[in-house]
Amino acid sequence: QVQLVESGGGSVQAGGSLRLSCTASGRTFSNANVGWFRQAPGKEREFLAWISTTGSSTIYADSAKGRFIISRDTAKNAVNLQMNSLKPEDTAVYYCAVGGWGSHSTSYDYWGQGTQVTVDS
Repeated sequence: QVQLVESGGGSVQAGGSLRLSCTASGRTFSNANVGWFRQAPGKEREFLAWISTTGSSTIYADSAKGRFIISRDTAKNAVNLQMNSLKPEDTAVYYCAVGGWGSHSTSYDYWGQGTQVTVDS
């Protein structure tokens, strides 16, 4: 059984930054692709970023390009999402997921419970 835990969410002013972290119990991330998604109230879940098992390949949604960076922290068995230049429309619950490919949410095996990010104008 794999459990994913997201952390680092909170409230921030527009233009600010947050770094989200996804950690796993029951397995390491070293042999799994990892993706980040978000879901705002009343909206569908949205893909943000994906990183390959080695970290050599990444994919970003247009909404994340140039502002968000996905990376691996092997020492901490974590995958991080650095979010910069945050906007009020980035307000959502952010989720990490393991084992899937890119934006294809149904391809992921495990999901975390999510962490709330609120960006104030």
